[in-house]
Order: sequence, then C-alpha cells, then structure tokens
Amino acid sequence: MARYTGAVCRLCRREGQKLFLKGDRCYTGKCAMERRPVPPGAHGTARNRKQSEYGMQLREKQKARRYYGVLESQFHKYYEMAMNRKGVTGENLLAILESRMDNVAYRLGYAMSRAEARQLVRHGHFTVNGKKVNIPSYLVRPGDVIGVKTQSRDLDKIKSCVEANASRVVPKWLDYDKNTLEAKVVSTPAREDIDFPIEEHLIVELYSK
Repeated sequence: MARYTGAVCRLCRREGQKLFLKGDRCYTGKCAMERRPVPPGAHGTARNRKQSEYGMQLREKQKARRYYGVLESQFHKYYEMAMNRKGVTGENLLAILESRMDNVAYRLGYAMSRAEARQLVRHGHFTVNGKKVNIPSYLVRPGDVIGVKTQSRDLDKIKSCVEANASRVVPKWLDYDKNTLEAKVVSTPAREDIDFPIEEHLIVELYSK
C-alpha cells in the first residue's frame, strides 16, 4: 500500500502550521513548528514571494490532504464523491474525510495521531456494528456504532491513549460513552464540527479548473 514515508515535520513546516501528525510531540517545545517555523529546504528562510491564485489553491488542497493523511488519488476520489452528493461540495468533502475510520478512532481518543489510529485500525482493534473493521478508509454512517474489540481493551497502548485523551472534546456528531468505549454516529459531520482552519472553497476552485 502506497504511503508517505518521509519526515512528517517537514509537511507542517511546508504548510506553515501544525498538522498534528506526531501526537504528543506536537504539543511540546520539540515540535518543528516551534523550533523552526520556516519552510524546509535551502530557501526556507528567504523572503516569501506573493503567492498566485493557483498557489493558494494548491497549498489548501495539500494542507487538507496531509492533515487527514490521504494520498492524491484517494483525495481526488473523495472530491468526486462530494461533487455527486447534494449540498455544498466543499463541505461534503470535509464530511467524507471526517467520516474515515482512522479519523474517527483519532477523534474518539483511541490514538494520539491519525497515523497511529491508521495502524490500530489495520491491526483490527476496532469494530463497527459489532463486526471487525481493518480498513482505515472505511466510511462510517449515521447509526453506526464504533467500539474497541473486547480483546483489545486491555492493550497498554489503547488504555494509555484513552487516559491521556480523557479531556479531548469529542465532536457533536459522535455520541461517545467513555465507560463502554463505544460511540454512535448520530449525524453526518457538519462544517462547524471541523475545527481545523481549511478554506475548502479553494480546493473546489482548484479541481474545477
């Protein structure tokens, strides 16, 4: 399976903001954006030139793609899905990305980063409606119940993440029970539920060309 294997801190520096790709490290002084908040490369410290319209659209698309950990071909597939749904295309796109199983596991505090959540999903630690799901790109729907497998609830990794993320705010579209480690999808993710600053209209403009 194709995936990005380079240094993830370079991605945050390239986009000029934290994408929270390394879990706990992103909240400490060790974060690359705290130590050297300039684009990577020999010309990173040079004076920024004015971005073109295309450049702004491209950066927004790359930022969203990297934030959710999705490769180009799959991101474009999600855009086509969003375009064929009723409603605003940009908001539909973000709702689809939020509905990915790896993002849901991260939002519920089962992992410290989306990359870590992807690994846990692939290893089959989670269920949807009582059935094991090991596909990170699986899209949850309203009415689905997400849980941790009984055999996986005592794993040190999951227990430590749940404890560390006890104060994390769970989106309103997920009804989470911390005692049973189960969550029900009560609605489709709404635009106001997505707290990351993404100007989705720029992505739509890019793909509309």
